[in-house]
Amino acid sequence: MKICIATDAWHPQINGVVTTLSKTIQTLKNWGHEVVTITPAQFTTIPCPTYPEIRLSLVTKKKVRKILKTEHPDAVHIATEGSIGWATRRACKEAGLEFTTSYHTRFPEYIKMRLPVPLATSYWVVKRFHGAAKRTMVAPTLIDELQLRSFENLAPWSRGVDTTLFKPRPKDILQSKRPIFVYVGRVAVEKNLPAFLDLDLPGSKYVIGDGPALQEYKKKYKEVVFTGTKKGEDLASHVAAADVFVFPSLTDTFGVVLLEAIACGVPVAAFPVTGPKFIVKNGTSGFVSNDLHYAAMEALKVAPDSCRQAAEAYAWEACTKQFVNNLAIN
Repeated sequence: MKICIATDAWHPQINGVVTTLSKTIQTLKNWGHEVVTITPAQFTTIPCPTYPEIRLSLVTKKKVRKILKTEHPDAVHIATEGSIGWATRRACKEAGLEFTTSYHTRFPEYIKMRLPVPLATSYWVVKRFHGAAKRTMVAPTLIDELQLRSFENLAPWSRGVDTTLFKPRPKDILQSKRPIFVYVGRVAVEKNLPAFLDLDLPGSKYVIGDGPALQEYKKKYKEVVFTGTKKGEDLASHVAAADVFVFPSLTDTFGVVLLEAIACGVPVAAFPVTGPKFIVKNGTSGFVSNDLHYAAMEALKVAPDSCRQAAEAYAWEACTKQFVNNLAIN
């Protein structure tokens, strides 16, 4: 098939959405499908207010309609609810094309953290966006919650991990006092990082990633090692060198980084919220608890081999098969 994927989240952004889409697209191509993308790389962009690392595309329905008319895809998938997502939605509706969407991120909660917008208002807008789709693909962790909010036509789409890149490795790349507790992800208010950084833990703490709160946290938490962004082998080596991966987020819908950690044989400590409680099994791949300190100390006791075995149940091939089966074919 020729599959068109429209997304506002794209390189050089580093997050779970971009990882999921990149791995899905590569797997689709490996299977012989042709993939057309509509991304910010094709348009003029401006920095997002309060989060300049994210670029907002100045896209029009007319430009998207031209792409769809030229490419004539068999299926259209809209991955995000940003300007590209809305423009593609309008273009598909006008052209009579069925399409699918995916729900990756809790935009209503993230918006409320930055602006005085009621959750009910944001959820109404997001639900309206997805309501036009043939199906909305969502992580299995979120289906029940979205159904309670009256979202319809939901279809499961899980996430995967590259077990050839993320694997147990030597730990001597990090020379700090052990045990070493690490966080990987955006350094932003919605990630609830102080819940980790304020913990009185033995050993050392590392934060790998970038974001709008980085400079503030570097000034406040001088004992923490902030490495900035890591990619590829460098990232995998740093994650594998940790003793525990601490994930303080209360809002992530899945958490691809959790899979990457356990694939490296590093147990996860997290709160028992949507993503972690689905992925992390106490005593097997880490520990979840409302007491993050307790979770971190219990995770230290989990065997690396047990984590690795748990991660091997997730593969991008299986996730991509779900994606293809969920598509609306025109």
